[in-house]
Amino acid sequence: MEVFFVAAAIAFGAIFVGELGDKSQLMALTFATKYKLRTVILGLVIAIGALIGLSVGVGAAIGNLLPTDWIRLAAACLFIGFGLWGLRPAKDEDEDDGPVKERRSGLLTIVAAMFLAEFGDKTMIIAMGMGSSYNPWGVWIGGTAGMLAADLLAVFAGAWVARKIPEKVVRYVSSGLFLVIGALLGVEAVTALAG
Repeated sequence: MEVFFVAAAIAFGAIFVGELGDKSQLMALTFATKYKLRTVILGLVIAIGALIGLSVGVGAAIGNLLPTDWIRLAAACLFIGFGLWGLRPAKDEDEDDGPVKERRSGLLTIVAAMFLAEFGDKTMIIAMGMGSSYNPWGVWIGGTAGMLAADLLAVFAGAWVARKIPEKVVRYVSSGLFLVIGALLGVEAVTALAG
């Protein structure tokens, strides 16, 4: 049971940090201005739960086929890569066209847009890497909660953050945390491989 809680806590932190400043936060904020709050929250829960579940399942399946220490080392490299990637200057926001504007089914729109926007994104890769090294159920629960918390933060506090905290600060803090987590995972993997 302790292994479950450790995996959930690590996944929560990693996914939460990975979502800070991500396009899904902007999408969640935009959805909250167009649809009822309960519809937005339900859509986020469904999309995020499915995405993280798929990612952890793939990671756990691969983890059973490959040596765990090497996967952990690869995950450490990914974390460090994301940290370094976050330090580069931001591009124009033209890449993110926002959510689909169709109103026929708000829930379906939210689920589809969030799932597709995050499919193959760093969040999915992080969850795969963690699912191969840690308790998959803990990673799924913690990762889903972490991504949901980050996106709900955008829904409830996005306007305040945009006015008070510069995007650059959010990007640098997020990148710094990725670098620290990557370094810790790397040390853990190298120690295990050397021993």
